[in-house]
Amino acid sequence: MSELAFRLTDSTLRDGSHAIAHRFSPQQVTDVVTGLDAAGVPVIEVSHGDGLGGSSFNYGFSATDEMELLRAAVAARQQSKIAILMLPGIGTREELRRAADLGIDVARIATHCTEADIAEQHIGLAKQLGLEAVGFLMLSHMITAEELLEQGRKLESYGADCVYVVDSAGAMTIDDARRRVALLADRLTVEVGIHAHNNLSLAVANSIAALEVGAAQIDGCTTGLGAGAGNCPTEALVAACQRSGVATGVDPMGVVDVAEEVVRPVRPEQGVIDRDGLLLGYAGVYGSFLLHARRAAERYDVDMKDLLLELGRRRVVGGQEDMIIDVAVELERRAAQAQAATVGTRS
Repeated sequence: MSELAFRLTDSTLRDGSHAIAHRFSPQQVTDVVTGLDAAGVPVIEVSHGDGLGGSSFNYGFSATDEMELLRAAVAARQQSKIAILMLPGIGTREELRRAADLGIDVARIATHCTEADIAEQHIGLAKQLGLEAVGFLMLSHMITAEELLEQGRKLESYGADCVYVVDSAGAMTIDDARRRVALLADRLTVEVGIHAHNNLSLAVANSIAALEVGAAQIDGCTTGLGAGAGNCPTEALVAACQRSGVATGVDPMGVVDVAEEVVRPVRPEQGVIDRDGLLLGYAGVYGSFLLHARRAAERYDVDMKDLLLELGRRRVVGGQEDMIIDVAVELERRAAQAQAATVGTRS
């Protein structure tokens, strides 16, 4: 595999925001960026977990305004590019302009995997602002490789420099990841990337499988810090590539040190695939739903397992966080009705 190489994007300071309820401080951003930059990580993504403008009642309020976090990231980097994520409809073009003014380099424009068309104006604006533009197709497991290709072609036509296969639920098997990335890499003229979550404990394997069939960009998060059961652990990915002779340009020990000394203390338990995290991948539920679902299950006294499985059956997608409450209320009502029927039968 020694001839293969890719560009690494570390998303600890964006996807990892989900895992800590969007509580990153400017000092934490400075420390993570300083460490990853020194280790040679090419791109570091910084945003609210749900992208620019995500700080809200629906998605969770940030402890620090994301523009302040971006300012800290840009000031701390020496050579790394700073990226942001933006979901049209959550973030606005004005927020993208503000981020560009602060000195970011890469705009990753994310849509549901069947809705690439809503990214056209935002990708266009990113290019006008002199930014690299990446199209991010979330929950890519929900449609076939052929359907994903059609969405990727739209992003390519809008000017995207790269199209990402995004396993937001951590639901893809190795074959799923390989098939989607291979088709897009073969048929698109732009680069293809993969963003993997670890709910089925396949994030590193899926990323390497994607690399073998043409992925040019791969995402990771130090310690796997991210939504759901977490992301592809950057340090494990870099170490596996090093062992396989794959060039990353990243110092494995430098990334390990950042993961263990800077990020691990933020959430020491991250990296354990518990029942809830595993169920997200099994049911195909959006990773960022995890904390919202746990709160709803506790509030309405329903089984978390039943809640996640029902959300999966309904194919609920990002942006439908309100459905978590609706489903929890419905499950609570069903339980009450079943209990009443049992009491009635006994009497």
